[in-house]
Amino acid sequence: MNRLFRLGPVLRARKAQEDAAKGEVVQSRQEIRDARALVKRRQLDLAGADAPTEGTARAMVASMVARQSMAATLSGAHRMVADAEELARQKQAVLTDAAKRRRAVESMAERHAEAVRAHDLRTEQLAVDEMAVTAKARNAARGIDAVSEERASTLRHGNGSAADREDVARETANSVAAQRPAVNLADTRRAIDVTRATLSLAAKRDGEPAERTGEGHADDRSRA
Repeated sequence: MNRLFRLGPVLRARKAQEDAAKGEVVQSRQEIRDARALVKRRQLDLAGADAPTEGTARAMVASMVARQSMAATLSGAHRMVADAEELARQKQAVLTDAAKRRRAVESMAERHAEAVRAHDLRTEQLAVDEMAVTAKARNAARGIDAVSEERASTLRHGNGSAADREDVARETANSVAAQRPAVNLADTRRAIDVTRATLSLAAKRDGEPAERTGEGHADDRSRA
Protein backbone atom coordinates (compact mmCIF):
# COMPACT_ATOMS: atom_id res chain seq x y z
CA MET A 1 0.00 0.00 0.00
CA ASN A 2 1.25 3.48 -0.91
CA ARG A 3 1.74 5.29 2.39
CA LEU A 4 2.28 8.67 0.69
CA PHE A 5 -0.82 10.74 -0.02
CA ARG A 6 -0.56 11.59 -3.71
CA LEU A 7 -2.75 14.70 -3.43
CA GLY A 8 -0.51 16.30 -0.83
CA PRO A 9 0.60 19.13 -3.18
CA VAL A 10 -3.03 19.80 -4.08
CA LEU A 11 -3.93 20.04 -0.40
CA ARG A 12 -1.11 22.52 0.22
CA ALA A 13 -2.27 24.61 -2.75
CA ARG A 14 -5.86 24.63 -1.45
CA LYS A 15 -4.66 25.76 1.97
CA ALA A 16 -2.65 28.57 0.36
CA GLN A 17 -5.73 29.69 -1.59
CA GLU A 18 -7.80 29.68 1.57
CA ASP A 19 -5.18 31.72 3.42
CA ALA A 20 -5.13 34.27 0.59
CA ALA A 21 -8.93 34.49 0.67
CA LYS A 22 -8.83 35.05 4.43
CA GLY A 23 -6.41 37.92 3.91
CA GLU A 24 -8.71 39.53 1.36
CA VAL A 25 -11.69 39.19 3.69
CA VAL A 26 -9.73 40.88 6.48
CA GLN A 27 -8.77 43.69 4.11
CA SER A 28 -12.36 44.19 2.92
CA ARG A 29 -13.58 44.41 6.50
CA GLN A 30 -10.97 47.07 7.18
CA GLU A 31 -12.23 49.01 4.14
CA ILE A 32 -15.75 48.86 5.57
CA ARG A 33 -14.52 50.30 8.85
CA ASP A 34 -12.67 53.07 7.01
CA ALA A 35 -15.75 53.94 4.92
CA ARG A 36 -17.96 54.08 7.99
CA ALA A 37 -15.45 56.31 9.75
CA LEU A 38 -15.51 58.64 6.71
CA VAL A 39 -19.30 58.77 6.89
CA LYS A 40 -19.14 59.86 10.51
CA ARG A 41 -16.65 62.62 9.71
CA ARG A 42 -18.77 63.88 6.83
CA GLN A 43 -21.84 63.87 9.03
CA LEU A 44 -20.03 65.94 11.65
CA ASP A 45 -18.79 68.35 8.99
CA LEU A 46 -22.29 68.78 7.62
CA ALA A 47 -23.75 69.27 11.06
CA GLY A 48 -21.13 71.92 11.88
CA ALA A 49 -21.80 73.93 8.72
CA ASP A 50 -25.08 75.60 9.68
CA ALA A 51 -26.97 77.54 7.06
CA PRO A 52 -26.37 81.29 7.41
CA THR A 53 -29.28 83.29 8.68
CA GLU A 54 -27.87 86.68 7.83
CA GLY A 55 -25.31 88.23 5.53
CA THR A 56 -25.08 89.12 1.93
CA ALA A 57 -26.77 87.08 -0.71
CA ARG A 58 -23.42 86.00 -2.10
CA ALA A 59 -22.31 84.66 1.32
CA MET A 60 -25.56 82.80 1.77
CA VAL A 61 -25.27 81.24 -1.68
CA ALA A 62 -21.68 80.19 -0.99
CA SER A 63 -22.68 78.62 2.31
CA MET A 64 -25.52 76.70 0.67
CA VAL A 65 -23.18 75.45 -2.07
CA ALA A 66 -20.72 74.29 0.58
CA ARG A 67 -23.45 72.42 2.42
CA GLN A 68 -24.57 70.77 -0.80
CA SER A 69 -20.99 69.70 -1.47
CA MET A 70 -20.74 68.24 2.03
CA ALA A 71 -24.02 66.43 1.53
CA ALA A 72 -22.74 65.01 -1.76
CA THR A 73 -19.54 63.94 -0.03
CA LEU A 74 -21.58 62.27 2.71
CA SER A 75 -23.65 60.48 0.10
CA GLY A 76 -20.44 59.30 -1.57
CA ALA A 77 -19.19 58.02 1.78
CA HIS A 78 -22.40 56.03 2.19
CA ARG A 79 -21.89 54.55 -1.27
CA MET A 80 -18.34 53.64 -0.28
CA VAL A 81 -19.69 51.79 2.75
CA ALA A 82 -22.21 49.92 0.59
CA ASP A 83 -19.54 49.04 -1.98
CA ALA A 84 -17.15 47.87 0.73
CA GLU A 85 -19.85 45.70 2.29
CA GLU A 86 -20.69 44.16 -1.10
CA LEU A 87 -17.03 43.49 -1.77
CA ALA A 88 -16.70 41.91 1.68
CA ARG A 89 -19.62 39.59 0.92
CA GLN A 90 -17.96 38.54 -2.32
CA LYS A 91 -14.66 37.94 -0.58
CA GLN A 92 -16.44 35.93 2.10
CA ALA A 93 -18.07 33.78 -0.60
CA VAL A 94 -14.65 33.17 -2.16
CA LEU A 95 -13.29 32.22 1.26
CA THR A 96 -16.19 29.83 1.86
CA ASP A 97 -15.62 28.15 -1.51
CA ALA A 98 -11.88 27.88 -0.86
CA ALA A 99 -12.55 26.34 2.55
CA LYS A 100 -14.91 23.78 0.99
CA ARG A 101 -12.38 22.80 -1.66
CA ARG A 102 -9.64 22.56 0.96
CA ARG A 103 -11.87 20.46 3.21
CA ALA A 104 -12.70 18.07 0.35
CA VAL A 105 -9.03 17.27 -0.25
CA GLU A 106 -8.38 17.20 3.49
CA SER A 107 -11.12 14.59 3.94
CA MET A 108 -9.44 12.45 1.30
CA ALA A 109 -6.14 12.82 3.18
CA GLU A 110 -7.82 11.76 6.43
CA ARG A 111 -9.37 8.70 4.77
CA HIS A 112 -5.98 7.79 3.31
CA ALA A 113 -4.34 8.13 6.73
CA GLU A 114 -7.06 5.95 8.27
CA ALA A 115 -6.54 3.34 5.56
CA VAL A 116 -2.79 3.35 6.26
CA ARG A 117 -3.43 2.89 10.00
CA ALA A 118 -5.86 0.04 9.33
CA HIS A 119 -3.33 -1.61 7.01
CA ASP A 120 -0.61 -1.32 9.66
CA LEU A 121 -2.90 -2.82 12.30
CA ARG A 122 -3.79 -5.74 10.02
CA THR A 123 -0.12 -6.32 9.24
CA GLU A 124 0.81 -6.29 12.92
CA GLN A 125 -2.08 -8.62 13.78
CA LEU A 126 -1.06 -11.06 11.05
CA ALA A 127 2.51 -11.02 12.36
CA VAL A 128 1.32 -11.67 15.91
CA ASP A 129 -0.98 -14.49 14.75
CA GLU A 130 1.82 -16.05 12.73
CA MET A 131 4.16 -15.91 15.72
CA ALA A 132 1.49 -17.49 17.93
CA VAL A 133 0.83 -20.28 15.42
CA THR A 134 4.55 -20.91 14.99
CA ALA A 135 5.10 -21.05 18.76
CA LYS A 136 2.12 -23.37 19.19
CA ALA A 137 3.34 -25.69 16.46
CA ARG A 138 6.84 -25.72 17.93
CA ASN A 139 5.52 -26.49 21.40
CA ALA A 140 3.25 -29.20 19.99
CA ALA A 141 6.24 -30.78 18.24
CA ARG A 142 8.14 -30.71 21.53
CA GLY A 143 5.14 -32.08 23.41
CA ILE A 144 4.75 -28.99 25.59
CA ASP A 145 1.47 -27.22 26.12
CA ALA A 146 1.14 -23.54 26.88
CA VAL A 147 0.66 -24.00 30.64
CA SER A 148 3.68 -26.25 30.99
CA GLU A 149 5.76 -23.84 28.92
CA GLU A 150 4.72 -20.92 31.11
CA ARG A 151 5.59 -22.83 34.28
CA ALA A 152 8.90 -23.96 32.85
CA SER A 153 9.68 -20.38 31.86
CA THR A 154 9.00 -19.26 35.41
CA LEU A 155 11.33 -21.92 36.79
CA ARG A 156 14.07 -21.22 34.23
CA HIS A 157 14.12 -17.45 34.46
CA GLY A 158 13.21 -17.08 38.12
CA ASN A 159 10.30 -14.72 37.50
CA GLY A 160 8.34 -13.77 40.60
CA SER A 161 9.17 -14.29 44.24
CA ALA A 162 10.54 -17.43 45.89
CA ALA A 163 7.03 -18.36 47.03
CA ASP A 164 5.75 -18.01 43.47
CA ARG A 165 8.52 -20.25 42.14
CA GLU A 166 7.80 -22.80 44.87
CA ASP A 167 4.09 -22.78 43.98
CA VAL A 168 4.91 -23.19 40.31
CA ALA A 169 7.28 -26.08 41.06
CA ARG A 170 4.63 -27.77 43.21
CA GLU A 171 1.98 -27.34 40.53
CA THR A 172 4.36 -28.68 37.90
CA ALA A 173 5.15 -31.75 39.99
CA ASN A 174 1.46 -32.37 40.62
CA SER A 175 0.73 -31.97 36.92
CA VAL A 176 3.44 -34.47 35.98
CA ALA A 177 2.21 -36.90 38.62
CA ALA A 178 -1.36 -36.54 37.39
CA GLN A 179 -0.27 -37.33 33.83
CA ARG A 180 1.41 -40.61 34.90
CA PRO A 181 -0.76 -43.75 34.75
CA ALA A 182 -2.09 -44.94 38.10
CA VAL A 183 -0.42 -48.08 39.52
CA ASN A 184 -2.66 -50.71 41.15
CA LEU A 185 -0.65 -52.59 43.82
CA ALA A 186 -3.04 -55.54 43.86
CA ASP A 187 -2.64 -56.04 40.12
CA THR A 188 1.11 -55.77 40.50
CA ARG A 189 1.10 -58.42 43.26
CA ARG A 190 -0.94 -60.80 41.14
CA ALA A 191 1.37 -60.26 38.19
CA ILE A 192 4.39 -61.12 40.38
CA ASP A 193 2.70 -64.31 41.65
CA VAL A 194 1.81 -65.37 38.13
CA THR A 195 5.40 -64.76 37.01
CA ARG A 196 6.77 -66.83 39.88
CA ALA A 197 4.38 -69.70 39.16
CA THR A 198 5.35 -69.63 35.50
CA LEU A 199 9.05 -69.74 36.34
CA SER A 200 8.52 -72.58 38.83
CA LEU A 201 6.58 -74.62 36.29
CA ALA A 202 9.27 -74.04 33.69
CA ALA A 203 11.95 -75.18 36.13
CA LYS A 204 10.03 -78.38 36.86
CA ARG A 205 9.64 -79.12 33.18
CA ASP A 206 13.35 -78.64 32.63
CA GLY A 207 14.15 -81.13 35.45
CA GLU A 208 11.91 -83.99 34.22
CA PRO A 209 14.09 -85.06 31.21
CA ALA A 210 17.17 -85.28 33.44
CA GLU A 211 15.36 -87.56 35.92
CA ARG A 212 14.09 -89.73 33.12
CA THR A 213 17.60 -90.06 31.69
CA GLY A 214 18.98 -91.10 35.07
CA GLU A 215 16.31 -93.77 35.48
CA GLY A 216 17.13 -95.14 32.01
CA HIS A 217 20.81 -95.54 32.85
CA ALA A 218 19.93 -97.34 36.10
CA ASP A 219 17.75 -99.87 34.23
CA ASP A 220 20.54 -100.57 31.77
CA ARG A 221 23.01 -101.30 34.57
CA SER A 222 20.59 -103.68 36.28
CA ARG A 223 20.07 -105.65 33.07
CA ALA A 224 23.79 -105.98 32.58
